[in-house]
Amino acid sequence: MSESTLWDRRTLLAGAASLAGPGLTLLSSARALAEGSSSKAQDTSTGSGGSFGSLKQVQAGDLNIAYAEAGPADGKSVLLLHGWPYDIYSYVDVAPVLAAAGYRVVIPYLRGYGATRFLSESTPRNGQQAALAVDAKNFLDALNIEKAIVAGYDWGARTACILAALWPERCKGLVSVSGYLIGSQAANAMPLPPKAELQWWYQYYFATERGREGYGLYTRDFVRLIWQLASPQWRFDDATFARSAPAFENPDHVAISIHNYRWRLKLAEGEARYDEIERKLAAFPTISSPTITMEGDANGAPHPEPSAYAKKFSGRYEHRLVSGGIGHNLPQEAPGAFAQAVIDVDGF
Repeated sequence: MSESTLWDRRTLLAGAASLAGPGLTLLSSARALAEGSSSKAQDTSTGSGGSFGSLKQVQAGDLNIAYAEAGPADGKSVLLLHGWPYDIYSYVDVAPVLAAAGYRVVIPYLRGYGATRFLSESTPRNGQQAALAVDAKNFLDALNIEKAIVAGYDWGARTACILAALWPERCKGLVSVSGYLIGSQAANAMPLPPKAELQWWYQYYFATERGREGYGLYTRDFVRLIWQLASPQWRFDDATFARSAPAFENPDHVAISIHNYRWRLKLAEGEARYDEIERKLAAFPTISSPTITMEGDANGAPHPEPSAYAKKFSGRYEHRLVSGGIGHNLPQEAPGAFAQAVIDVDGF
């Protein structure tokens, strides 16, 4: 859910369908942007009922990654990354807009989601930020994509930020919901005021074995609750939730989720092969790629103020506030605004 563990946690205190592949519904790509850096979102709160149709698979690093693809194979590449606890359907209404604009859109299931699987039973079920970023880089390599516009929210935004920060040659542009989300175990060790800590209740629940067992036993109920808390004005229907729910039946989903949050609090070890990456991330590197950051006006998850991270972007940069009751899952709640940001950052 919320990816607001920033470069310093103290910042929290500052306040055409055929192009898109079989079965993919095309929404209108109306710009929906007001003057300045804010935009008014169309109401898509009850869900569009779109589908990606048949998924593709590719071996990349430790994984056999399942992914959706839309648009012309020779188009400019766009990598869309989902968060926790969500899935690729966050982009079901973004992808056709981008495909119709001529982009090649690829949307992978993260490790522990959907039909993505580990190639070996002996590989640690590691959810640390560096592992997810390397997965994304390996995915681009496997598809022979040298450079892409990278966009995401939640875990996906953190991964997108890391790609842009550490491998800028692979990132033509960045769209990141809630801004600069690279974290470190040292920054996460800093206590927050009680109200801020309360928003991270699930993180502390996951630190216990009761939490691990509870998430495994009540996964769907837990996920639905997070959706409601993180996007209090998103009136998604049962069909919209049911479409995504199978993604959380992945045999590694619980292990990856638990490890991710325990690693943040230094309650679980990472892998030594990622130590050098984590060392670089702990220095909170700036991002030089052209960037648009976004925030919904009704995000119920903990998130930083844009002023807390604006200086982490050294290239051309813009922040957009999306109004209309838009919560944490911004691409699914405001697909037109999100797709437009991807198109616009390409023109920076």
